[in-house]
This record gives sequence, C-alpha cells and structure tokens, in this order.
Amino acid sequence: MKPIDQIHYISQSPANGSHLKAIEKVLQAGGRWIQLRVKEQKEEAVLPIALAAAELCRAYQARLIVNDYPRIALQADAWGVHLGLDDMPVPEARALLGPDKCIGGTANTFADIQRRAAEGADYIGLGPFRFTTTKKNLSPIVGLQGYTELMKQMSDAGITIPVIAIGGINLADIPAILQTGIYGVAISGVLTHYPEQHQQIQNLFNQLYQQH
Repeated sequence: MKPIDQIHYISQSPANGSHLKAIEKVLQAGGRWIQLRVKEQKEEAVLPIALAAAELCRAYQARLIVNDYPRIALQADAWGVHLGLDDMPVPEARALLGPDKCIGGTANTFADIQRRAAEGADYIGLGPFRFTTTKKNLSPIVGLQGYTELMKQMSDAGITIPVIAIGGINLADIPAILQTGIYGVAISGVLTHYPEQHQQIQNLFNQLYQQH
C-alpha cells in the first residue's frame, strides 16, 4: 500500500497571488502533500504550473498530486493524480501512469466508494463535508453523520482503503471528523487565506496526533 499523508492541501489561487505562491507558503509551513487543482484550464496552460509545482515539492521533499490531468501528472513526474467521478476512469489512468504512481478518486456515496475500491484507487477523497464555494456542481453534503455511516458500511464490507474527508473543512471540525474513523483531511481555504500558515499547519498536525 502506498503511503498516504493525513493532511492534504488542495491548492487555490489567492486573490493577490498564484497557485504556486500558495503552494510554496504551505510547503514552507511544513505541508507535505500538495494537490494542484487548477480548474477550467486547458492542459497546455496547466502543464507549466504542474512542472513548477513538482520542482517546488521536490525541493521540500513533499508529494505532488495533480487534480484531473493524468497526462500532466506523468509529464511532471508528480507523485500521482486525483480523479473526480467524471474524469478519466482509474483503470485507464493506471494503465497510463503505471503501478507506482498514486491514484486518488472522489466519492460521495457508498456506491462510489465500492467503485473506487474495485477500480484499485489508492485513496478516496470523500465529501463534501459541508458547502464549499471552491467546487462547482457540488455533490450532496455528507456531514459528520454521513461519514459515520459510510465508514461503518466500509468496515462491514471489509473495504480498508484510506479515506480523506474534503469540502469546507475548518480546524475546529477535524477532531470530530477523525472520530468517525476517517483517515485524514483535505483542506484548502483554511490555509490559502490564512496569513500564518506555519502555525495553522502545526495546529493541524497536533490535532491529528492527539486523535491517533
């Protein structure tokens, strides 16, 4: 099983900056798992950003996941790719990327989880936890109760793939989310728009270590 971090940073472009600037700040603060999420752009526009992000991540010994674009993940020699429910199927991405790259997949329901497990995804991004403005065409909200029920269904079915909670998560939400059996959390705005990322990430690690 590939190593999966418990804190995933999903990149956003802040009002006065870029994806790369936001990523670099999170890396400087101790972030070790970066997902480059550039939406509604052609591959040729995303590739140079991914190449630069990969270089940054290598400099900080961090892992880069490219959202949506398996071919770009391959060209940038990223750690892997994250695929939405309507993106390239996981088996097709696996054939393109090979056995060593990490492939994550989005899920919203137990049927999605079963599909991702059957496809051979390395981890699942499960959400959204709550409403978030960073994603268009938002799937139904999962919430704490949803996580609790879905984790029980996974346990009953013997599905052990790591699950990362995603979607509008704040620091204060994390202890309760982890108590549901969720493996880790993905965060975006809470780091992108916070001026003291180092303390913010240290707080995240502290909360995770207290829970596990």
